[in-house]
Amino acid sequence: MIRARIHVTLKSGILDPQGRTIRQSLETLGFSNVTDVRVGKFLEIELNQDDPAQAEEQLKAMCETLLANTVIEEYRYELELQPSRPLS
Repeated sequence: MIRARIHVTLKSGILDPQGRTIRQSLETLGFSNVTDVRVGKFLEIELNQDDPAQAEEQLKAMCETLLANTVIEEYRYELELQPSRPLS
């Protein structure tokens, strides 16, 4: 079993209105030292896979076809081998 942690964010240069709104709200609350906020997505996926190379291949395909809009977003991920769980 492999767990993947995926971070998807807007590419630099792409306007992030949600991030801008959060930055302005933080400034209103007195956090005037915040100069930029970028908002993204975090996903955790468990793969029934023991081979990290195959898991990475599958994960890249998932990100490229569904999880990230690669025209305006970029993604990065970490893979973690999980111990086998006994069947209940």
